[in-house]
Amino acid sequence: MKLKKVMIAAAAMTSLASMTTSVSAKDLEKVVFGTNWFAQAEHGGFYQAKATGIYEEHGLDVEIKMGGPQVNGMQLLVAGRIDMLMGYPMASVKAVSEGLPVVTVAGLFQKDPQAIIAHPHITSLQEIADNKMPVYIGTSAHNSYYPWLKSKYGFSDEMSRPYTFSVAPFLTDTGVAQQGYVTSEPFAIEKGGVTPSVFLMADFGYPPYAETIETTHKMAEKDPDLIKRFVQATLEGWVSYFDDPAPGNKLIKEANPEMTDEQIAFSIETLKKYRMLDGGDAENGGIGVMTDERWNTLYELMKAEGLLQKDVNIKDVYSLDFLPEQPVLLQRDS
Repeated sequence: MKLKKVMIAAAAMTSLASMTTSVSAKDLEKVVFGTNWFAQAEHGGFYQAKATGIYEEHGLDVEIKMGGPQVNGMQLLVAGRIDMLMGYPMASVKAVSEGLPVVTVAGLFQKDPQAIIAHPHITSLQEIADNKMPVYIGTSAHNSYYPWLKSKYGFSDEMSRPYTFSVAPFLTDTGVAQQGYVTSEPFAIEKGGVTPSVFLMADFGYPPYAETIETTHKMAEKDPDLIKRFVQATLEGWVSYFDDPAPGNKLIKEANPEMTDEQIAFSIETLKKYRMLDGGDAENGGIGVMTDERWNTLYELMKAEGLLQKDVNIKDVYSLDFLPEQPVLLQRDS
């Protein structure tokens, strides 16, 4: 009889727990977030926040949709098919100048990870320009960093070659350079037997943030608290990811089975080495911090390089209102 009572009590507790879970799940607010590429360590904070329940702790049920070469994230955002987007500042400025109702609410990477990569005997960007070395770059480079390279170092259109997202041409010719993400292409090149010279353009004055969080004005006005919670949870996700990336990595590899542990480890190490998230203003201002000065610098660069067809009020492009009141700081290794 006593055993029966215990079993009934246990069943009641299980039922209550199930009801509580159901109610909690029902109370979570759905958010669809679009990334800028296939799942990778550079997106680790988002996947970590989902894997460890950080988003749920902030009342959010987050679906992460991968980007890719055939995905137009800005189009999906404006059409309302995603709620927030992993953006890029230059694209955001252009979008607002064209009348699209979007706004950037956080800047996760304080440095743009775009780099120019050369063979080890090359010691500077200026040397690449002076030697008029062919440089393999993607088409988007002509509307972002390549005009900056032309103005600052004397790169030319004649030097540019179409980049096919393969490092093979680079590996077979010591007289060329190529574009790359500092967290990605150097790994593939090292696997090919070359230890390259890597020039992270952000360290030489190239000003954009990268991996921003972007949404629509409609969303920002309709539910600012939701956006604040999403930003806060994502920042906490990055802190957790740098502490123990295993949960986030599991989701990354499930979403992108081609991603390897070795590539992920290299990317995380590189993010830390270059202080992509916690360098500059983020050292004291916290992850995700943005400043008027940085945005103004970017805007002036874009105008000077002829990258805008129309002027824009730069303060229409971003908002500082959704950043945490208390900075979220990474715990760096001593």
